[in-house]
Amino acid sequence: MLDIKFIRENKDLIAMAAQKKHVVFNVDDLLVLDDERRALLATVEEKRAEHNRRSESFVKTSIPERRQLLAEELRTLKGGMEEQEAKLKEVMQKWQVLMLQVPNIPDMSVPEGESDEQNAEVRLWGEKPVFDFPVKGHMELMESLDLADFTRGGDVAGFRGYFLKNEGALLAFALWQFALDHLVKKGFTPMIAPSLVRKQTLLGTGYLPQGEDDLYKTQDDDYLAGTAEVATMSYYNGTTLKASDFPIKFASFSPCFRREAGSHGKDTKGLFRVHEFFKLEQVVLCEASHEASVKLHEELTMNSEELLRALKLPYHVVINCGGDLGLGQVKKYDIETWFPSEQKYRETHSASYFHDFQTRRLNIRYKDGEGKTRFAHSLNNTAVASPRLIIPIIEHYQQADGSVVVPEVLRKYVGKDVIARQTPL
Repeated sequence: MLDIKFIRENKDLIAMAAQKKHVVFNVDDLLVLDDERRALLATVEEKRAEHNRRSESFVKTSIPERRQLLAEELRTLKGGMEEQEAKLKEVMQKWQVLMLQVPNIPDMSVPEGESDEQNAEVRLWGEKPVFDFPVKGHMELMESLDLADFTRGGDVAGFRGYFLKNEGALLAFALWQFALDHLVKKGFTPMIAPSLVRKQTLLGTGYLPQGEDDLYKTQDDDYLAGTAEVATMSYYNGTTLKASDFPIKFASFSPCFRREAGSHGKDTKGLFRVHEFFKLEQVVLCEASHEASVKLHEELTMNSEELLRALKLPYHVVINCGGDLGLGQVKKYDIETWFPSEQKYRETHSASYFHDFQTRRLNIRYKDGEGKTRFAHSLNNTAVASPRLIIPIIEHYQQADGSVVVPEVLRKYVGKDVIARQTPL
């Protein structure tokens, strides 16, 4: 959410942001409604002040005729005030709905484009593997090595269900622990965050109202979040922090749930696009400085790149175009890792910064060096999303005999160097 004063003073920027993000939003509609809101608010405040003045006079006077006259005036004032308050409440509800639809201003470096097809490559790392045998996909490899069961997963959990087994499960735990160790050494606070959250937490982080279709909802009107970012950002909801605490860095882990409502027919088999998964997320709060946000955005992205480099997985980093940005994102990088069976890069990580879009909604503030209260800036980035990241590992490290070499940095967690067909653990 942006400040209404900023919106009024920069309506052309808001219109540009909507156009660049390919969001349907008319800023003039909001400003007309805001004029009505302000006028009604002034009227209500004036009537309340007058009602208070008459109430004081009523209390102070002891003349019966004067008290009767003032009582009639108070009843009339109250009726008019309640009528205006009802109008204000109705306008405020409409105003709040529109305010939640205002897009954040994208950074100048964000390229034009309607979809991820227009994302621009920033850098490339690693050599794509060359195999002297037919390359197998992760499903075939994992089923042959008894690392996963997709048939029973579908029977138990439904469409896109899966079981990870044996070293398949160990690989998932290894990735989480490896990434967590990496981030803790960099000063991140480890946190296990809830995935069952209230509606307000999703409104605060910007996943509602636009992302409703992709969320699972409970019978109690709570939601299952698709990332630990949601709960972690709400951890400081309504809090005034100390500037000296910045940057605040969390490495937050949680189960994650996504309906994948907009991906009908895409990646229907395997581990790439599943309804239930696990993520270790980098979530950061910092001072209200564009320079600080940019610096930390690059840092968080490099943290994930370092993990992929340690795993020796080829990847490239792309900057997302305007049409591939969320409502609140100022800038976003995707890291796409090479999938040998598909002969293309697929998204495994995303890194975004928001300025005060989320913290304004969540009322997360701090006092700067001059004693002025300001809204903090927020950022987030995937450290590990599993089981998706298992796919390039299995495919990249496959051998001609159907075995899979365990990446060196994961061997101490998995307990072996090579995964071969054997009796289940």
